[in-house]
Amino acid sequence: MVDNLALSIAKRIKNTVPNHPSSVNVLKYALIVILNAVFGVALSLLISILTDKTSEVIVIILSFALLRQLSGGYHIKSSDGCVIVSVLLFTALSLISLNSTAVIVINSCSVLLALFFAPSKIDKQSKIPKKYFPYLKIVSVLLITINFYLQYSTIAMAFFVQCISLIRLKMT
Repeated sequence: MVDNLALSIAKRIKNTVPNHPSSVNVLKYALIVILNAVFGVALSLLISILTDKTSEVIVIILSFALLRQLSGGYHIKSSDGCVIVSVLLFTALSLISLNSTAVIVINSCSVLLALFFAPSKIDKQSKIPKKYFPYLKIVSVLLITINFYLQYSTIAMAFFVQCISLIRLKMT
């Protein structure tokens, strides 16, 4: 659905502005990124209104997205799959509440995962030179450690799930 909509819009843009320097494929890719975010956030917020967990979903989305920009992570191949998994994930996490001990344990696990794996699979999604990757790791870890002070259950879970997406194991 997302891919087809992006292609349709990209073709309309190219037909309207035939001299546009970007190809239909480049426009389509950019639109897929935008539509994934819009659909994922909109559907998550809509469901959060029904579950009365809107503030939790907003915190989860912002926490997850911020850490993801710094640390990278696994990308689901299908646009529709990305939207579905994101909505289910954000909604499920908003319904869970952890006690302070669990938040400390989850934060600790997230720090360890970020130390070992961040940044992950970011080289093809970012224009940041590789020489700055160690700084992305440091900032990712520092961001996670802020939650030791804040003690927000929703942030801990969002960071943890994002850090799980960093794991890359080389199978030979």
